[in-house]
Amino acid sequence: MGVRSRKGEPHPCPSPEEERGHLAIPEMLVPPQPFPGFSPSRRRLLQAAGISLGAIATGTAGALTAATRPSQSSRRSEPESKLILLGTAGGPTPKTDRAAPANAIVVGDDIYVIDCGNGVARQMVKAGLDLGRIRAVFITHQHSDHNADYGNLLLLAWATDLATPVDTYGPPPLKQMTELFLEMDAYDIGIREQDEGRPPLAPLIRPHEITRGGPVMHAANVKVTAARVQHPPVAPAFAYRFDCPDRSIVFSGDTRPSENLVELARGADILVHEVIDLHAIDQVVKYEAVATRLRAHLEAAHTPMSEVGQIATRAGVKTLVLNHFVPGTPPIPDQVWYDAVKPHFKGRVVIGRDLMVL
Repeated sequence: MGVRSRKGEPHPCPSPEEERGHLAIPEMLVPPQPFPGFSPSRRRLLQAAGISLGAIATGTAGALTAATRPSQSSRRSEPESKLILLGTAGGPTPKTDRAAPANAIVVGDDIYVIDCGNGVARQMVKAGLDLGRIRAVFITHQHSDHNADYGNLLLLAWATDLATPVDTYGPPPLKQMTELFLEMDAYDIGIREQDEGRPPLAPLIRPHEITRGGPVMHAANVKVTAARVQHPPVAPAFAYRFDCPDRSIVFSGDTRPSENLVELARGADILVHEVIDLHAIDQVVKYEAVATRLRAHLEAAHTPMSEVGQIATRAGVKTLVLNHFVPGTPPIPDQVWYDAVKPHFKGRVVIGRDLMVL
């Protein structure tokens, strides 16, 4: 049984480059501090009394944030959306400075997760998000850096306080992945259901496989649309557009330059796009035994930083957020990414960082 973490409050944290007007670095979240001494029986008593665990973590049952209870203003009007970059690295190997690919959109009480790289649950807790508020999960494609913690996220959310169904969406074999994960952890799940009184986990996970672009989900506060993109040899791969009450946010997923993505992102407020530095790739792969083959794959499957700005311009988006940085080792300075993209896009360019909030 893991302990819950106290929500951190976002606060401005400008970099030196931002102060000079070069980089658009939005608010960062202060990593929350854990609170000690929480037992399953105490959890059930608090939940029965209708008291939020997040409220206990902050020391007051009334100081709930957007992921747990809407503010007075949101109850009077349409809820505002919050975009959180949970992990901004690219590729399956762990990085020292960036977490694995994952994002979250918060609208009112509801959390929507996009991709589930390694450590996504911990990143959500660090961001102050209530795992019990996950309403849907979207996988862009079946590469391990995007799906490694798909099952773990749902298991850990359930082990925390998830008690409502979660719809999951992604390419095949999403249903088989779900079944195999539940089978793999059946012993632990059964023990927790019996010993801790938790609801059965399997009925809470509702996988939906998608194979073509078009409407994916339409809830009260968000409409989700997918477009097929090209990320050879993985197919199908998808980009997702989230139309929220206040704005539209598009995730490219992993893709080479894609006309379908341009159309999906047309007029969006924010485009979160992957990026690759081919010059840096040449320096990295030259030491690999399969350097030529690896370089050819990366070039065919990703979007060079010189073209990302052009895609954003053609789509007519307002803000371009760079994400899924390849290569990730050694780290490339933010200014390099910015200088390569900005000449091709007149809007706002944001260099994505873990736990960044927009």
